[in-house]
Amino acid sequence: MNLSRNRGFKVDWITIILFMLLVGFGWINIFSASLSGEVTSYFDFSQPYGKQLVFIMFSLALIILVFSLEAKIYKRFASIIYLVSILSLIGLFIFGKTVSGATSWYAIGGITIQPSEFAKVATVLAVAKYISDIQTNIKTIKDQLKTVLIISIPALLILLQNDAGSTIVYASFFFVFYREGIPHIYLLIGFGLLILGISSLKFLALPTSVVVAVLIFIHHFFIKKKKRSILNPIAIALVCAMFSFGIQFFYTTILQPHQQDRISLWLRLEKDPEKLESLKRTILYNLNESEKAISSGGFTGKGFLEGTRTIGKFVPEQHTDYIFSTVGEEWGFLGSTFVVLLFVLLILRVLYIAELQKSQFSRVYGYGVASILFFHFMINIGMVMGLIPTIGIPLPFFSYGGSGLWGFTLLLFIFIKLDSNRINEW
Repeated sequence: MNLSRNRGFKVDWITIILFMLLVGFGWINIFSASLSGEVTSYFDFSQPYGKQLVFIMFSLALIILVFSLEAKIYKRFASIIYLVSILSLIGLFIFGKTVSGATSWYAIGGITIQPSEFAKVATVLAVAKYISDIQTNIKTIKDQLKTVLIISIPALLILLQNDAGSTIVYASFFFVFYREGIPHIYLLIGFGLLILGISSLKFLALPTSVVVAVLIFIHHFFIKKKKRSILNPIAIALVCAMFSFGIQFFYTTILQPHQQDRISLWLRLEKDPEKLESLKRTILYNLNESEKAISSGGFTGKGFLEGTRTIGKFVPEQHTDYIFSTVGEEWGFLGSTFVVLLFVLLILRVLYIAELQKSQFSRVYGYGVASILFFHFMINIGMVMGLIPTIGIPLPFFSYGGSGLWGFTLLLFIFIKLDSNRINEW
């Protein structure tokens, strides 16, 4: 009887503690970044730090909800959850609210909800269910294409809403495929397409296509020394050319001007010195101020609420995507390292637990969680430090925002619930 009463209450507390540390330290930095004037109340709900407290309270309610449901429900209703998520993304084209050029929010009273944050959870569930289906063999082309389709539908809908940052995160599912045994050649193809895409923008599509075609024919006839089957290198060269021109078309036609400007600065595409300086003053303003804030923190930081650049609001909207610059200025290299270590430990912990799972569904879901967290963490930190273009991706559990916090909380705690089901089996 005692065992029965305790069943379901054993969870991985290490993961939960890491979550609590990230959320707590995140709120401290949101408080510092959004503070204006003297502190009158820590519960001023007109300020971002007050609203974030409300979001945190709601996330605790979501955790209770996740734990109150049976673990098998998440697999059983994964397809329905995915369908509802897709419908919510489609509904944005009719009822969505446009913020900063992206139509990605529903405005409900005074609250805005971003469905793309919850679509990540739904997509991970759907992918885990499909791959773990007894009739699915992820090593076959047919099932690989079906899985890619599951991922591509929400990614395309989000892209059409002009939210390129959230779309890029869906590339993280490649790590899930890799763990489940897709051929290693896909890794080489993915890396090759990345280089091809960057070269197409940097040196234009036509010269890039010609160089790639020459390299393909040299490899085919002189390295492999195959004199026959000339159709194979021709087909590969044509596919590369189509991809190269497609990337250039996407950049010039699909992307918005501000997105083009960010990529242009990153790849140094702009040749006009005057326009280049103008772009640096506008597009790179946030980045430059962020880098100055981080570097001014030194080794130990200036101290809590002592960051002059943070207090002076030099970095616009610092409490959102650029929250890490607050850490760098007020907590220095030590504080920044602490945050990085928390994320690394959380991601490694999720991967470790995923490998312990007895069901393929739980393992695939765990790898999906780790992959999405890793992509967000890597891109946000790289963006704030100027290593990659600014694309507007929040730092999980850390950046201000209700939808982001709730989405990541659901993503993580569904996995903790699945793992709890494993722990409490006997």
